[in-house]
Amino acid sequence: MPRAHRARTPHSRGRAYGQVRIQAPGRTRSVSVKTPRSRGPVSSELLAVLADAPQPVDGQLHRLDEAAVESLRTTSDVLRDDDLQVTLFCLNALHYDGLDGVDDGWEWHTGLGAVRGRIESAFELALRERVVTPARPASLSANAVAAALFELAAADKSPGLSRYVASKATEQQLAEFLIQRSVYQLREADPHTWAIPRLNARAKAALVEIQSDEYGAGRPERMHSTLFAETMRGLGLDDSYGGYVDQVPAITLASVNMMTLFGLHRRLRGSIVGHLAAFEITSSVPNRFYGNGFRRLGHGGLTEYFDEHVEADAVHEQIAARDLAGGLVEAEPGLIDDVLFGAAAGLTMDGWVTEHVLAAWTAGRSSLTTATTVAA
Repeated sequence: MPRAHRARTPHSRGRAYGQVRIQAPGRTRSVSVKTPRSRGPVSSELLAVLADAPQPVDGQLHRLDEAAVESLRTTSDVLRDDDLQVTLFCLNALHYDGLDGVDDGWEWHTGLGAVRGRIESAFELALRERVVTPARPASLSANAVAAALFELAAADKSPGLSRYVASKATEQQLAEFLIQRSVYQLREADPHTWAIPRLNARAKAALVEIQSDEYGAGRPERMHSTLFAETMRGLGLDDSYGGYVDQVPAITLASVNMMTLFGLHRRLRGSIVGHLAAFEITSSVPNRFYGNGFRRLGHGGLTEYFDEHVEADAVHEQIAARDLAGGLVEAEPGLIDDVLFGAAAGLTMDGWVTEHVLAAWTAGRSSLTTATTVAA
């Protein structure tokens, strides 16, 4: 439910938070994604491959594949492995905006597809081993599916980042919060949009209705990603997509890579639908708290993104749970387990990211990969 356009309050600009780089006001966002730095042997080999034009499988691609196999064999946790997660992020970026200086012909290269498949298989296995999926509801009607999703969300005991932001976060932590979220929010809705051509009838119509609002209902200045970019600029941050990928930890990259995994694979269409349903169900109240946190620190002119979601997602949660997820299960009952898994995975992953951030903040450290020190 789009809100009426409101007048903007002039924002403070030009701050720097720790070692975070900032941009000049009014900068035009880049079309392609800034290519991240390597974080280990696999991402290093990948970036070396992408520096050239697409070519048949050769020695360099074999070295990339061998590095991936070895890393997957030796990693202690694929979900928190910086090298593997930034590699997967780069491979996934080829399906979105592309990477700076990288030939678009790499997108469907069979050699890269094989490497991505290896990493995704291990990634999905780790998720299925660790995410607790609830039992099927007794009925597979749309209303029963919706009730099961609302019950799952209500039972989630993950720590509350939104309440911390509302009551305790410092200026620097607000900036870090935006940076952590930017890896998804500056591309908000895109991973879920992959599901549209894979759905039918009621579920497809419901997803299109939700996504229309996410994309501003035809008004580019009202796109949620645009509103989030405005919030970042208001704190003097770089709003170009990927501008802070090098400072974002592996678990945050994993949360975005998981959405793309679910969205890009037709066999996981139930999971991306369940993920979106859980995302919408748990969005409205936290965004009210996030907005309150910004207002508490004198940034009342930067809350439009959060205020928009308080209103819009109160409607979206009903559409997503009943018409989207419930409608999909009524049409394809065999997808109920995937819908519940996607919802549970979304809630679990959000909890892991929140645990990482709050553990750092309460210890007086930065939640980013830089050595930034959080002010007391």
